[in-house]
Amino acid sequence: MRLARLQGSPNYRNGRFVNALPTLRSGLSAGTVREWLLGAKGNREPTSPVLVDPETAARLAGPAADLRVTWFGHSTLVVEVEGVRFLTDPVFGDYASPGPLFGVRRFFAPPVPLDGLPPIDAVVLSHDHYDHLDAGTIQQLADRVPRFVVPLGVGAHLEAWGVAPDKITELDWWEEREVKGVRLVATPARHFSGRSLVGRDGTLWAGWAFIGARRRAYFSGDSAMTPQFAEVGDRLGPFEVAMVEVGAYDAAWSDVHMGPEQAVEAFQMARGGLLVPVHWGTFNLAFHGWTEPIERLLVAAERAGVTVAVPRPGGSVEPDAPPALERWWPQVPWRTAEEAPVVSTGLATAAA
Repeated sequence: MRLARLQGSPNYRNGRFVNALPTLRSGLSAGTVREWLLGAKGNREPTSPVLVDPETAARLAGPAADLRVTWFGHSTLVVEVEGVRFLTDPVFGDYASPGPLFGVRRFFAPPVPLDGLPPIDAVVLSHDHYDHLDAGTIQQLADRVPRFVVPLGVGAHLEAWGVAPDKITELDWWEEREVKGVRLVATPARHFSGRSLVGRDGTLWAGWAFIGARRRAYFSGDSAMTPQFAEVGDRLGPFEVAMVEVGAYDAAWSDVHMGPEQAVEAFQMARGGLLVPVHWGTFNLAFHGWTEPIERLLVAAERAGVTVAVPRPGGSVEPDAPPALERWWPQVPWRTAEEAPVVSTGLATAAA
């Protein structure tokens, strides 16, 4: 049944999922992975402890909020919409990799341990990469969460790790599932999938719109720049808050990750109201400094007149009363957009 759904998707061709715009620059090879894991680190990791918000558990202990997002690090968030709680891309393990051999260790412990989370109405996954889908975390959530909403094909991983099939909803782009009155809509993204260097793109990748009767939030998932962000905004926006990927980029990977400057453009195209940056500051997943994504994002956002909220790990953001900017990360050297541009291909303004 799962294979039949894959084969029936307009985004599935010749045995794999494809992007609307071809991927010309992914730069992902065995050599790249080896350099990333074993090469000089520079400023790629913190040299002192990253302090998490000590009030996270107490803040989440009460009833779910009308609209609030709490950043646990990377792309793991608790998203509360009209009293319904969602958990995105939960990674509570120590490593965003198959194991400690590869050394992709998180910079800080989760602000709240997995068994300290409040009741979650649904887990929502963007794709199956290790920094978004952690087997140990899913195994611990399997009996505690009533619904898992995922892109096409990702349900096979969940079943293998003990999630009951009747708890899993798999969606193609633009399909939706209602959870306690909130619509979850799978939105297009420009990325790839797979949990090894072989067998890529056998499952789908997606962003997500959370649409209540009054409140709306958007989670970009992992994506390069694509005109489909404008379609998301036109069909489902405007969104009061948008959680957009800003880190783990490189010029050679510009067709799978968009970087901070294009993240601001994507946010505007999707008709976001308040930008909350994600996919940064938690794992060493690229060659840039660990604080570079947020420094570049703040510069780009100021130029564009975009309002940004940057919670420390465990911090919460309510769009009705966004917190003042707190520079909780250290001042370390970083490259500007002019020094290290990231521009996706296939766009009207992209370089050939």
